[in-house]
Amino acid sequence: MSPVVIRAALPADEPSWRQLWRGYFGFIGKAMPEETARRTWARILDPDSAIMCIVAEVDGQVYGFANCVVHENTWQTQPACYLEDLYVMPSARGHGIGTALVEWLRNAMRAEGWERLYWMAPADNAAVRRLYDRFAEGQELVRYVVRDRA
Repeated sequence: MSPVVIRAALPADEPSWRQLWRGYFGFIGKAMPEETARRTWARILDPDSAIMCIVAEVDGQVYGFANCVVHENTWQTQPACYLEDLYVMPSARGHGIGTALVEWLRNAMRAEGWERLYWMAPADNAAVRRLYDRFAEGQELVRYVVRDRA
């Protein structure tokens, strides 16, 4: 496989991103309303949004992405980066694309002065845990989610 190029998502990446986005939601077994996908892509391209997306490209084709939220926090003076979504096309897994995406973010953390880069992963997803365990040790936290059910 040719070298992986990691870069910020561009407007022309929308069809590739949408294809991967559908694959991601299929993988996690969730449905994503079109309006949410449209709004997420618009926020990715908005320079004033806290949401950013990087893509992994090989020979001109996008094979993976990472959607992140850079935000202020109450525990440090520097912002933090939450890696919310990371997905690599199944046919391209095992070629270092996921590693390259996380490495790019780790380098951006240092360059941008983020206090930390963090993410969550399902405890039972051994494949993704093998990738993430190379970068950090998992923590024993319980996630709570409150939603308006009205």
